[in-house]
Amino acid sequence: MRRRDFIASTTGTAAAVVPVVKQRRSVGMSDVARASAGMNQLVEADDRQGGHASLATAALEARAKVLELQQRNASELVRRALYALAAEFTTVAAWSCIDLRDLDKARTYLHESSTFAGLSQDPPTAMRVWVNMAMLAYQRKNWPEQLAAAQAANASPAARRDPFFGSMGRVRLALAHSSLGDLRAARRSLGAAQENYRKAAEDERPRWTAFYGPAELNHLAAIILNHNGEPAEAEAMAHRSLAKIPAEFQRNRALATCQLALAQLRQGEPEQATATAGTVFTIMEGAPLPGRMRTLIGDFHRDLFRLAPSTTYARDWADRMRDEWSRT
Repeated sequence: MRRRDFIASTTGTAAAVVPVVKQRRSVGMSDVARASAGMNQLVEADDRQGGHASLATAALEARAKVLELQQRNASELVRRALYALAAEFTTVAAWSCIDLRDLDKARTYLHESSTFAGLSQDPPTAMRVWVNMAMLAYQRKNWPEQLAAAQAANASPAARRDPFFGSMGRVRLALAHSSLGDLRAARRSLGAAQENYRKAAEDERPRWTAFYGPAELNHLAAIILNHNGEPAEAEAMAHRSLAKIPAEFQRNRALATCQLALAQLRQGEPEQATATAGTVFTIMEGAPLPGRMRTLIGDFHRDLFRLAPSTTYARDWADRMRDEWSRT
């Protein structure tokens, strides 16, 4: 066989056996917008009910779709936006696990989220991860880790550039100092958080930040003051928080009500505190109580029966709590 004929014949054979690869289209910012459309629904579901298993599942399914888009051709801007979305959805799953007190799974998701946030190079996304890491450490009672995560949030680019995020970082520092028993540092950081919030401009920020405003800041202040052994001030902050929590933030209203009940109980007002704690179930409207809220209610129950174990209202409370627990 002549060389020219051999080359022609082998080339034709190769062309016949190699499949034609269909080029998948590139991904643009319109695809990013479509992929992020479900984020608001997840955030709103969390606002109403708190973390639950179906919310975590939905967030992870949305993340899988975002990561599939990463396999297509995309500009650097689009790719970073997709990584930010992957971090957001993973953080929603982690936060749901924190609320459910499935803390080991939450830790796994937050480590994954931190990777995606780093790849996104988006400061608010990284800030969200650090805040959630501080919250997870708080739930795990790992006070040094809580402080380290709060310090990372406070030192992040988002916190340095925007007083809004600066306030968010400093209030996490206040919570960490309070957990460690450093009451003076807790007070100082809380004051800095309040001052930073007053300086924050009304800028457009990611949807997930909607929870953080005067109501949430006062709610966190109530937690800090309760930790610090200052229940009268904690009660005042809880009342201020409840006066400003938007109606759609059902879970946050119930949590602030728990802090109010604890503050009243610690001031020697067990009957009033019991009436306040009972409204938590009404606020949640029969929805399952997230794990964090059940823990707070359990703390209240234990302290109530230490202070007023034989009272009629304590026995009535125990009956109601038993009914609510069995329902959820």
